[in-house]
Amino acid sequence: MLDGYIARKTNSTSPLGASIDSVADVVFIAALLAVFLPILQLSLWVICWIAAVALVRLGSLLVGYVKYHALSFLHTYANKATGLALFSFPLLYSIFGLTTASIVTCGLATCSAIEELMINIKSKELLRDDAGWMFRK
Repeated sequence: MLDGYIARKTNSTSPLGASIDSVADVVFIAALLAVFLPILQLSLWVICWIAAVALVRLGSLLVGYVKYHALSFLHTYANKATGLALFSFPLLYSIFGLTTASIVTCGLATCSAIEELMINIKSKELLRDDAGWMFRK
């Protein structure tokens, strides 16, 4: 989770590194889903919510690919918060229970997915390190 921060602090960022980081995030999320979905026995509404977020994310990637001819993973603060929630899901689950942990994580994922889609729709150029709408000046 700290790789992007460390790369920026050591001035070792690159477009390839940003792309690899985004692909690694997708693999991480897929692995989490593959491990936790069978174990947690999530309610149908949570599974549908996860599927809806995935569709919005895929739509965002499609819009970005059509507009920019590149994978348009963005590094917004909302996406970082979602990653933190996913990473922290076992802790959230043990403290607050499955329903609350699911609502918090899916809520953050929904906000970040919609934000990323809207940025890709409205932006004229691909800015991977866009902070997000709440942090724009």
